[in-house]
Amino acid sequence: MQALEKIKEAFISVVPIMGVVWLLHMTIAPIGDSLAPFLAGGILLALGLGIFLLGAEISLVPIGQKSGAALTSRRSLPLLLVAGLAIGFFTTVAEPDVQVLAAHVTAVAPAISPAVLVFMIAIGVGLLVAVAIARSVLRASLKMMLAVLYLLVFGCACLTEPSFLGIAFDAGGATTGPMTVPFIMALGVGIASAYARSDAADQSFGFIGLASIGPVLAVLLLGMFAAPGSSSGKPEAAPSDLPLWGHFIALLPEIVHEVLMALGPLAAMCVLFQLTLLHLPPIQLARGIVGFIYTFVGLVIFFLGVKGGFIPAGAALGGQLASLWKGAALLPVGFVLGALAVCAEPAVWVLNDQIEQVSGGHIRARVMLFSLSIGVACAVGFAMFRVWQGTSLWWFLIPGYALTFLLATRCPPLFTAIAFDSGGVASGPMASTFILSFTLGASHSMGGTPVTDAFGVIAMIAMTPLITIQILGILYARKRRAVEAQKHSTGTPL
Repeated sequence: MQALEKIKEAFISVVPIMGVVWLLHMTIAPIGDSLAPFLAGGILLALGLGIFLLGAEISLVPIGQKSGAALTSRRSLPLLLVAGLAIGFFTTVAEPDVQVLAAHVTAVAPAISPAVLVFMIAIGVGLLVAVAIARSVLRASLKMMLAVLYLLVFGCACLTEPSFLGIAFDAGGATTGPMTVPFIMALGVGIASAYARSDAADQSFGFIGLASIGPVLAVLLLGMFAAPGSSSGKPEAAPSDLPLWGHFIALLPEIVHEVLMALGPLAAMCVLFQLTLLHLPPIQLARGIVGFIYTFVGLVIFFLGVKGGFIPAGAALGGQLASLWKGAALLPVGFVLGALAVCAEPAVWVLNDQIEQVSGGHIRARVMLFSLSIGVACAVGFAMFRVWQGTSLWWFLIPGYALTFLLATRCPPLFTAIAFDSGGVASGPMASTFILSFTLGASHSMGGTPVTDAFGVIAMIAMTPLITIQILGILYARKRRAVEAQKHSTGTPL
């Protein structure tokens, strides 16, 4: 029953995108032989994501929570820092969205090694998780730390190879996925609880926001010492000389190897925690092993759908639309895809419920969903404008983050922490698979430079919650002050 519920959630995420692609194929943008693999890939993607989420829920999440509790009970800051670095590193290596991003980068910039890129992203996450732990224990100001780190980010961005700019900021959005978040959030909650303070709620948020800065800095540093070389810009295409089932079977050996390489280090870390910290009883240990098997199978099926269907179809659709009305068709379609993608993300619905609870019901979940939908729709629309006109990513990142930190001066600290934690929520599987491949295909069709024109779309999607949630936080604070003033003037509770 639990498995069916997870698969249902995953299908809800995928079906709207599949419906739009089918409608466009039947009307203005036929994608030919890519349609059948896309539809089959969508089914595989949803099935794999559902099984993966089930495995994460019954094994990885409990292990993360128990590890966080065991580590914090030791009350040893050096131990926490080392464990935080290891957890951040190994969970990021196994993160599906990071692997998909690396595949996209390699497709258009073959000189960038996917292994090196994933390593840099993972070490960035690990180091910033350690920084987040130190901040929570030492009670440093989150707003001040974010300001300093983003100043460092933009300073490095000015010095790095321009081709790495979009990739770096996209890496920050891709890291906060279903593999990484449970472990890191467990650490945050565990540390805040172990040090039992009045500001425990504020201290438990901000871990994800800080962790997502690490990959940006790491990839920018990589760009300062390496160049991607020539960019082919050629999107992946589904082979036409194989039957549908043969097309996916041909990808299976490579994908199984990649998933084993990704999950191997994480499994080793869990074994180490079991021997040194957890000492789980046999029943719980067996449950964890079963959950890990689910995770492996789910990831294999997920990547079959991504590589066999979604990436080729996204590139084909982007290429077709780029040829309509001299590329202007990309804007409305991008707007619609952005709105649908964020509405379909299960993590967004969880976030909306969280905001409603934190605000005491003053900010309704439907208001939050509408705000995020408009914001992400605009983000994808602007990304299509970049592809269409070749506009630099700087014109969007600098004003966006300037507004973000301006809002932070007026926003309650709790909402600022939630906003930065939520930056990667909207940039889930749909953004890292279909929308990014769609953007790459459009850039290639228009004769642009995909490595500079297309990358950055995940970063723009991830930037939206930073603005939206802080605006809602400011509105909530004003409404709360008004309610308190009314209570004070009447002398009676409302």
